[in-house]
This record gives sequence, structure tokens and C-alpha cells, in this order.
Amino acid sequence: MTSAKRIVILGSTGSIGQQTLDMVRAHPDRLTVVGLAAGSDVEGLASQCQEFGVVESVLAARDGPDSLCDLIGRTQPDLLVAAISGLAGLTPVLVALQAGVDVALANKEPLVAAGELVVSTATRAGALLLPIDSEISAVFQCLHGQDRAALEKVLLTASGGPFARLSAKELAKVTPRQALDHPTWKMGPKVTIDSATLANKGFEVFELKHLFRLSFDQIEVVIHHQSIIHSMVQFQDGSIIAQMGLPDMRIPIQYALMYPERVANDLPRLDLDQVGQLTFASPDVGKFPCLRLAFEAGRSGKSYPVVLNAADEEAVRLFLEEQICFMDIPRLIERALEAHQPQRTDSLDDVLEADRWAREFVHQLCSSQ
Repeated sequence: MTSAKRIVILGSTGSIGQQTLDMVRAHPDRLTVVGLAAGSDVEGLASQCQEFGVVESVLAARDGPDSLCDLIGRTQPDLLVAAISGLAGLTPVLVALQAGVDVALANKEPLVAAGELVVSTATRAGALLLPIDSEISAVFQCLHGQDRAALEKVLLTASGGPFARLSAKELAKVTPRQALDHPTWKMGPKVTIDSATLANKGFEVFELKHLFRLSFDQIEVVIHHQSIIHSMVQFQDGSIIAQMGLPDMRIPIQYALMYPERVANDLPRLDLDQVGQLTFASPDVGKFPCLRLAFEAGRSGKSYPVVLNAADEEAVRLFLEEQICFMDIPRLIERALEAHQPQRTDSLDDVLEADRWAREFVHQLCSSQ
């Protein structure tokens, strides 16, 4: 019998972390937790450590950012589940990959800000990058066993967020409480706001580009309100393969944890009779400019994607603190991209410097208004 896969979860008290632990509970013979890391939830982390018998744990707010990398070194897992929001997850992901540890990646920021660096590090070490994002996992599954040379494009689906039908005037009045109420997915606050602005979908474009070596012209975003088709791939003969399922993050999480196996589970099944119909539409980048800005930053390359990510992180933080309005998020991102002098991002230091510049720019711009 195969021994249980040893996993470390960064962001264990967050939405993805908790759902990952659900899958560990469901498959204790296949998965064992050897390390847990949380941001500041002391009680939540302690409870998880007690339930799963975990000795090695880290509270990042108390122990510092280097503690995440130290945790990986101490535990030497088979798989790292990276579910920390923001660029804070980049360094531990690189450390794990350099050590040859496979990474199940839930947070998008490492591939947005440093996609080439992350992928090249994984390639050199022979480590796997396994997507947890439902849409990216869908593409990963659709391409399994396929001839990549025959791929024409990827159809990346988006729920459209909670404000798809609002007017531009109504969007200007959106409050943080409204934006945090996503109609389909249960996510952390940063990802939920990014979903509402469609910045999240722009970040997923970077994931697709780097993980599957696509050009930006090979990626098309499609609004699909029902969130049943999680993404599709179109081949050069015109055939389209779609991955479907209920909007339940535990499905792509299990696929990443168990890869390359498909393992039976007791999760609810999709009933197409209940769904009734599947609808599709083009995204409105006029009302939701974050998606346009992501494509523009990606095509411009160099340090622009780093600035895109950092400016978004700061703008979302300011919005959640009620210092700016909802539509100020894309405005601040665009101002940062316009003001930025692009640099190469060949190293982690290059990425961190561009990240620092963007955060300071957004902070100074808001302070002066």
C-alpha cells in the first residue's frame, strides 16, 4: 500500500486551507498533515494542530515571514499547499520548489508577479506545479493526455461576480459589505473583492500563460454566471473540451492533492436537470477595467505585472478599510501602471523592488488626495 502523502498547508485557517483539511479528513489513509501555517488566527491554528496531531506550525504575524520557509525545511513535505493571499506566498513557494517539493498553488500572486521565475525554478528542480484554482484546474484536466501543439485557445470562464448587471453609476456606490457577498464561491476577502472587480480573472490569465506556456492571444475570458463549466479548451480542429462540476472548491483541491490519481469521494454530484441552462457572454471591460489592465500589463511584460499585482493588493486593502470607493481600485492600478518605469524581473530582488515601488506609489497617491 502506498504511504500517505505528507503535506504542509500555508494559510490553513483560510477558506482554501480549511477545505484542504476537509479532504484530509475524508482521506486519512492517503494524506497526512506535517505542518500548518496561519496568519494571525491563534485559536484556529491551535485547534487544527490538535485535531491533526501537527507538531510543526507557524503563526506568520508572530513568527515573521521567514518562518514559512523554515517550516518547509523542518518538515520536508511531499506537497506544499500554498494558500496565502498576496505576494507573501512567493518566497516559500520558491523555497519549496528549489527543494524539489511539489506545490499545489491556490494563490495567484506568485504567478502574476513572478511567473517565469516560479516556472523555471520548478522545471530546474523537477517539481510539479499543480493548480488549485477551479478554472486553472479545469484547463489542467482538459489538457491531460492531449497534444499541446494542437491547442488553439483556452476559454476561461468567469462568474461575473456579484455586480455583473449593475450600471457604472451603481458600481461607484458599492460598499465593502456588498462586495464581500459573492453569489457563488466562498473565498477570502481579498479574492472576493478581486472577483467583484474581475481583477481575479485577469490574474488567472497569468496563471494560464505561465503554467501552460500560452500567449495572451490564446486566452479568451467568457462570462458564465452558473459557474458549472469551469473552463474549456479549444483545439485547432474546432473541437472544444469542457470541465464541468458543481462550484465546490473541494473538487479541484482533491485533484491537486491526489494527482495523478482520481479518487472516489462523497461530495455532491452535478445534476444537469437542476441546472436547466448554461449561458455565456462577453465581459464588459468598460465597467470592469481591471480585466483590461491585466491583459495590458501582461502584454507589456517586464515589471508591469508586478506593479499590477501590488497596486491591486494595496487598493483592495484601502477599499476594505473604506478609504476609497469601489471604482477607485482600477483607477489606482491604472495610475500606477502609467507612472511606472519598467525594469527586468530576473530575480526575486527585482520582483520585490517593483512591488515596493508600486505599494509606495499607491500609498502616496491616496495620501495626497
